[in-house]
Amino acid sequence: MAARDHLVDRLEDRVVEIADLAEEHGRSIAAAESLTSGRLAAVLGAGPEASLWWRGGVVAYSPEVKFDVLGVRPGPVNCAECAEQMARGVRTLIGADLAIATTGVGGPGEDEGVPEGTVFVAVDDGRSTSVQELHLEGDPEQVLEAAVEAALERLRDALQHAAQDVLGAGSDAGEGAGA
Repeated sequence: MAARDHLVDRLEDRVVEIADLAEEHGRSIAAAESLTSGRLAAVLGAGPEASLWWRGGVVAYSPEVKFDVLGVRPGPVNCAECAEQMARGVRTLIGADLAIATTGVGGPGEDEGVPEGTVFVAVDDGRSTSVQELHLEGDPEQVLEAAVEAALERLRDALQHAAQDVLGAGSDAGEGAGA
């Protein structure tokens, strides 16, 4: 039970960081989930002042929902390309500034020839989309927990990066104005 409590504390800490960054920089967030089946949305929606920054999410577990709702091109769904398209699709659909997406194979066993524990986490900010491939160990429940934690970390990192871009652009503009 102590390990579970520690995980919950880590997730809550990540969401507080995400909420603070999103509020501070006026960013709204959306999520598209397959393998995590709404767990990520539940954690984000429980974050502080979520109504100010959390736009919502789509749980697209079946391939048809990915294709029909999120605009993912028909084909394999346990891959980086699917995660990228899911993030882009949910950001556009929901009208968020930033989106996170998760897809992959929790197990048991492989799917589409992809080994269990293989997870793809994508972030789309409207300018670019990045994806990370993870190889997580454990039973399906442990893989899902680790996937949610990894997604929150990626989202936090993306918000920090976006904040640095804004700060950098501000200092560049100031330098150019005086030249």
